[in-house]
Amino acid sequence: MRLYLTTLNPTDSVTGGFLPAAAALGWDVTILTDQPDRYPGYDVVAADVRDPRAVIDTVAAHHRPDVIFSNSDHLQAATALAAEYFGLPGKDWRACVTAKNKALARRALAAVEPVRSVRLPPGGRVPDDLPYPVVVKPALGVASEDVVLVDGPDALAAAVAAIRERRPEEVLVAEEFLEGPVRTLETLGDGASRRVVGGFATTLGPLPHFVEERLDWRLPDADHLAHLGAALDVAGVGFGVCHTEYAVTRDGPRVIEINYRLIGDNCDFLLADLLGVPLHQWILRVHAGEPLPVFDPDGLRAAYGSVVSLVAERSGTVTAAPPDLSQPETEDGVRLWHRALRKIGDHVEVTGTNRDYLGLLRAVGPDRASVDAAIGTFGKEHPWVLA
Repeated sequence: MRLYLTTLNPTDSVTGGFLPAAAALGWDVTILTDQPDRYPGYDVVAADVRDPRAVIDTVAAHHRPDVIFSNSDHLQAATALAAEYFGLPGKDWRACVTAKNKALARRALAAVEPVRSVRLPPGGRVPDDLPYPVVVKPALGVASEDVVLVDGPDALAAAVAAIRERRPEEVLVAEEFLEGPVRTLETLGDGASRRVVGGFATTLGPLPHFVEERLDWRLPDADHLAHLGAALDVAGVGFGVCHTEYAVTRDGPRVIEINYRLIGDNCDFLLADLLGVPLHQWILRVHAGEPLPVFDPDGLRAAYGSVVSLVAERSGTVTAAPPDLSQPETEDGVRLWHRALRKIGDHVEVTGTNRDYLGLLRAVGPDRASVDAAIGTFGKEHPWVLA
């Protein structure tokens, strides 16, 4: 079985998740990337992976493909088109384009939920009749970059002007603020059905920014699933893995955004830990045309789990850092992993985005109290220090 994995920067999900999963399945892997030097030891081919024509041409000139897959936010549509060209299982490229573009996603979702949203093209006029407060963000943005809450027309105009300095040619979106607890829905489909594989409760940092500081295992409430399923249906999301963020508002669940990929920031590993299944292998296998195994995410859950993002509270240079724990440290029934994203000597400039993460702390234990205690102890004994 030959897997073509299209990717940009190396990520934990790729290097620690999908590449080991392919090896465990006994598959041959070819990595297509625009940064071939960053994947030593693999069969790597340089390609413009954002361009489906380039991906198709490169694959056709190499080995015959059995699976073409990507977990990159930016490459879903191009990868889906390449898979379709070779007659392989894959996501609907239209759904990939819809999910990636927040303006298109909101247009599709208007069929099932009334969220006021306005597209702001470059040079376009900022409307004066929005239901403040509103959130302004790039239509193609990631990692909470340039996402900000504003409380009136003057603040919106200022936010748009500031974002335009960094992104002069990009479309922005301004939409009503969805007030309420933030949750996630994790799904996986095999072409015949789409199933819930988990969910999380998200703790955000202080507004007006939207930095995700912690995610705790929590399956979506049963009465939310009908609405969320309808939302994914109108967006065309069915096959493959998807990470959907939503707010539980006073009017019910409302989708914040659809990320047509596996959840990141080590939450994919937490999901696999809690379910006790080879999740990354399952995802690859559905792209090989295999049916998804029958399972019950609630029945498989045997523990409580959290991922805590260790966020820089100020700009500065890292002078002390916790140890990198790629293998779990176990204490009082809690398994704890730490993934350092910075190193001593790095200068950190606070941006108010998920780029402010210093490390990711993953914990699995018998209950929340034990997990919280282990996280607290680790933070006290191994602090990040910036000077």
